[in-house]
Amino acid sequence: MMRVAVVTGAARGIGAATVRQLAAEGWAVVAVDACANDPVISYPLGTRAELDVLASLGDVTPVVADVRDLAALQDAVDVAVESYGGLDAAFAVAGVIAGGGPHWSTSVESERAVLDVDLLGVLNLARVAVPALLARPEPRSGRFVAVASSAAAQGLPRLAAYSAAKAGVVGFVRGLAVDLRGTGVTANAVSPGSTDTAMLAESARIYDLASVDVFATQQPVERLLAPEEVAAALVWLAREDNGGITGAVVPVDGGLSL
Repeated sequence: MMRVAVVTGAARGIGAATVRQLAAEGWAVVAVDACANDPVISYPLGTRAELDVLASLGDVTPVVADVRDLAALQDAVDVAVESYGGLDAAFAVAGVIAGGGPHWSTSVESERAVLDVDLLGVLNLARVAVPALLARPEPRSGRFVAVASSAAAQGLPRLAAYSAAKAGVVGFVRGLAVDLRGTGVTANAVSPGSTDTAMLAESARIYDLASVDVFATQQPVERLLAPEEVAAALVWLAREDNGGITGAVVPVDGGLSL
């Protein structure tokens, strides 16, 4: 039976790489993205054109939805159930970054955007996706997988809200794993290091760096990670035969956390 997934933040970066890998492995995917810029986020976000390109991969249905909008996320899950017969995995990938100064001098609006997208967006996806995962007949192999960050375990200057949001993702996934005890549905997270995405480019701007290449020197692998490397771990955690892993945080950080 074809497995079915919902992926947020799907228009580009790690989200798009996750959709591509899932499609290559025969999954049906509802690819979700807000496809709109945010006035308090200082860099361009994913576009509808980028999201729609994914439809060419096969059984991929693009859906425009902001992870801060619970009803819109419910509609995306409903599309998965109605179009493909159910849901087997939910990937909470959507994320933004904002900051540029110490917490007390950072705008409330930009911090709220980070917290609402990066943390509340994960909780929102779980709220609507987990009931669909549990609706599958036993024995289940449902998977909830979220993107955390190496920032969850170390303080980043000028990005306190981002660090807080990602630490919250780790705590939430662990709590959700316990809530799912005995159901056959698991909850895990992947913590990327410096990955070659638009978010990393914005981080370089925040730190007044000439290039993202500076981040590569901080990782023992001495290079930036590709979005596909992070996506590979996300998809691996969603495999049916990985039911023994839950409440885990898998580092895909090029050794940054060492």
